[in-house]
Amino acid sequence: MIDPISSKPATPLVAPSILAADFANLESDASASLDAGADLLHVDIMDGHFVPNLSMGPAVCSSLHKAIPDVYLDVHLMVEDPKAYFRPFADAGANLISFHIEVCDSEQHARDLCGKIEELGLHTGIVINPPTEVERVLPVVDAFDLVLVMSVNPGFGGQAFIPEVLEKGRRIAPLLRENQRLEIDGGIGPETAQSAREAGFDLLIAGSAIYGKPRDQWPSLIKTIRGS
Repeated sequence: MIDPISSKPATPLVAPSILAADFANLESDASASLDAGADLLHVDIMDGHFVPNLSMGPAVCSSLHKAIPDVYLDVHLMVEDPKAYFRPFADAGANLISFHIEVCDSEQHARDLCGKIEELGLHTGIVINPPTEVERVLPVVDAFDLVLVMSVNPGFGGQAFIPEVLEKGRRIAPLLRENQRLEIDGGIGPETAQSAREAGFDLLIAGSAIYGKPRDQWPSLIKTIRGS
């Protein structure tokens, strides 16, 4: 299993978002995207409150972990009460759990939640939405293994990329250590990946840009998104 946190990858990593996969053939789609060159899988969790949609729960994550035990699972919690989900997803095989700075009422709150994830032996991530000023997250980036900048408003797949968020990446990237990743999610595909890489992002989430295309195109799409 590739650990995308502990060491700096030679090239940016690509993580397909399984939210865009065919859920009737989830194991097949997930495995095929990894065989096509993807490095890890991104799992979007929505509670219908923080975002106006529902996606999946720990049972889906657990099934995926059992089916592909060596894959690194990057779980993104788009939920109002992330603490309630930490243990269930840890037990379900998550390797990293990220939550939104928007649900934190203080810097200390964000750090406390980060500590709860670390106690479970998992990597940690903090997420910022497009409308949120980057200054909201800057004071806590040192505490996390990964910073995720949303390049669409969360809640639905297939949205158009918001280029203005690239400036957040440019602000955050110089603050990160070698063992921290800068992730971007939303509207990432062959047309937008280069600008994301140039802004400092080294973990690129792609959903419909991969799973929405025929499987025989996935290897070239992943290679193009990675920039290799």
